[in-house]
Amino acid sequence: MAGIAGITDANNTEWVESALDKIDHRGGAGRAIRELEGAVLGQVWPTAQDHFAVGIDKGPVVLDGEIHNWTELAAGATCALEAVETAYLDKGPEFLTDLDGPFAMAIATPKGIFLARDPVGKSPLYFARKNGTLYFGSELKVLFEQDGDISEFPPGHWYQPDTGLVSYATIETQPPLDIRPEEAAEELRTRLVASVEKRLAGAEVGSWLSGGIDSATLTALARRQQAKLDTFAVGVEGAPDLEYARMVADHVDSQHHERTCTLEEMLQVLPEMIYHLESFDALLVRSSITNYMVGKLASEHVSAVLSGEGGDELFGGYAYLKKLEPAELPDELVNITCRLYNTALQRVDRCSASHGLVARTAFLDRDVLEFALQIPPRMKIHGSGDAVEKWILRQAMQGLLPKEVLTRTKSKFWEGAGVGDLLSAHADEAIPDEEFARERAPTEGVTLNTKEELFHYRIFADVFGEGVDPSLVGRTKGAPVDS
Repeated sequence: MAGIAGITDANNTEWVESALDKIDHRGGAGRAIRELEGAVLGQVWPTAQDHFAVGIDKGPVVLDGEIHNWTELAAGATCALEAVETAYLDKGPEFLTDLDGPFAMAIATPKGIFLARDPVGKSPLYFARKNGTLYFGSELKVLFEQDGDISEFPPGHWYQPDTGLVSYATIETQPPLDIRPEEAAEELRTRLVASVEKRLAGAEVGSWLSGGIDSATLTALARRQQAKLDTFAVGVEGAPDLEYARMVADHVDSQHHERTCTLEEMLQVLPEMIYHLESFDALLVRSSITNYMVGKLASEHVSAVLSGEGGDELFGGYAYLKKLEPAELPDELVNITCRLYNTALQRVDRCSASHGLVARTAFLDRDVLEFALQIPPRMKIHGSGDAVEKWILRQAMQGLLPKEVLTRTKSKFWEGAGVGDLLSAHADEAIPDEEFARERAPTEGVTLNTKEELFHYRIFADVFGEGVDPSLVGRTKGAPVDS
């Protein structure tokens, strides 16, 4: 993913240069800084997003994202950034509702900097204000040294100085469609095919492949649209994800790349990974270790990958969801979808961008999301007793995946990769009870849940400094807590 940064202190290119240096890993293909009236904007971008940076040296727009329908936004526009600028000038902030694709953007305007972020929060964005000056950047590390009020920019919002933050789009529970299961499965497959097609454009695209139904779905659909497809998997020796990933790769005939790792290798990469992840949340860190490694592996072969995030949230992939009444399921799925931006999507963004790789999340496509919210809950968690999660997705993929994969039950990302409780056990051994009791509340209002989280927080504080406010870090709701 690209990286953007900017400031309303005119001519302060030094700050923007420094900010881009901190997120230079998000680039690799290009770097640009624009001094404009009342603002300095900067951007770095990777190879897979070269075509979305065309014209950056001429206009007032910086963009981390991919606008799939930019040719429809403004008549006569010749590139994505020009289309965004023209659409903003024609319609004002209302143009955001027309955009198809993930984005975080800034536009220098006579009113000051205009900022906006996509409704799901796929593209990250943070901002700070101090003494009338606005700063922004794609990662928190850009702003950690600022003394001002630092915040994560909320998804589905825009900002300009005369109005402040304004919500323009929300993900909400929708009335279920009156539709037969076979019709729902066909429509879902049609929209997923179109979503994958969009995300195969403009780059050599591979697929992260855990062997679960989500990544397997995107892999199978991509392989039917490309003559060659590289797939990537990382896990501990003997991990179930590796076995199922091989099964899918053989079935679709992809060029499969696999790496096994040990606890020692995970501990070695942990400081580097936490620096990029910008989190000490135990469950997020645990799920990011192998994701970070598979990001590096993929970057050695392709410039972009498909990633299955959103499938569990939209179609009911978690075990606890089976305990809900059908009428409760839609609200809970919306709730967890709205929390993706600083949990799973933060993992995907950082574990790809840290290697100059772009991860594309086809399940979170605008049209797929719209339809998924209308699928009746009985088609997501299907049956009683030992109910089947993500049933409608499994129906949509009949004939395209091995039966063993279509019937595989959900495992947490770190469990399927074989990470399991390795990190937790290591932290329990490394941190005595009295140290945990003494250090578990590093600042007022922040309590670390487990020894594993304290272990990660120590690394976080070491790489970013003790002065960083840990309350800026997103936390997993309902995470286990040590007594």
